[in-house]
Amino acid sequence: MKNIIIGQYVPGDSFLYKMDPRSKIMALVLLMVSTFILQDVLHIFIMLSLVLVLLKFGGIPVGRIARGLRPIMVLIIFTFTFQVLFVKTGTLLYGNVLNVTLYNIPILIGLIVLYYFTKRLVKFKLLYFAFLAASLILTMTYITPGSLVFDMNLNVYTDGISGAFFIMIRLVIIVTLSTILTLTTKPTDLTLGLEQLLKPLSIIRISSEEIALIISIALRYIPTLLDEANKIMLAQASRGVDFTEGKIKDKIMQVISLLVPMFIISFKRSDDLANAMEARNFIPGAKRTRLHVLSWQIMDTIVVIASVIFMAASIVVVTTL
Repeated sequence: MKNIIIGQYVPGDSFLYKMDPRSKIMALVLLMVSTFILQDVLHIFIMLSLVLVLLKFGGIPVGRIARGLRPIMVLIIFTFTFQVLFVKTGTLLYGNVLNVTLYNIPILIGLIVLYYFTKRLVKFKLLYFAFLAASLILTMTYITPGSLVFDMNLNVYTDGISGAFFIMIRLVIIVTLSTILTLTTKPTDLTLGLEQLLKPLSIIRISSEEIALIISIALRYIPTLLDEANKIMLAQASRGVDFTEGKIKDKIMQVISLLVPMFIISFKRSDDLANAMEARNFIPGAKRTRLHVLSWQIMDTIVVIASVIFMAASIVVVTTL
């Protein structure tokens, strides 16, 4: 949980920190839309290169972003595998028939049991899992004596590979852009920026202040709740609870032992926040002065115009191909 960095603010002095939060939010939305518009692997790689350049000049370490991607690594791997295995268009790159026989079933079960009992002893669990998965495939390919129980086709096509890389890079770009915004923008500035950008909604009697407040509180409490969850897990571990091992029933009980105090802490913090806001006579939608006033600079205009041009170029590229 400590790897989740969305919602955290890290002080810095690069040009991203000096930009108006309104321009950063607008650029974020435009670049995300561009990411969804692009439909080619080459173009999405260009988009990824742009994001890496933004990280470089923004003074944000790539390693920090990489650590922030760990929580969604399971989603990325699942999406990649699903695309590779189930997309059946393009040129066939690899074709094989996997046979499950009475002879290799004990070997398959042995590999699964081996992973279950040894995974906590291995540092690079992902590589270890990939190695055992490859061993399973090789076993079902070459160790096939005995009566056939069932077989399955394993076919990998070019469109499956390209589509898998495309979706994987798109997920990385979206998470990275969101992380850049929260890392370089104070929660108070983010609230004010959202509030002013949503001002036109007041025409249809939707309070932009309340929407901005809800979003900012949610973003602000992500790292707080994760920190509380980490403390609870450490406290449970000191009492002998192991969140990484156990049967499914044990894991369900472990999750419950984590969720119950998390809910209690969340309600308590919400009550404390409500009391603090009430003590300061906070009234949603009421007119009030600001200690810090947002200032739109020439850099903000350049960034927004560049984002608009990039999105327009993405539309042109997609419509002309």
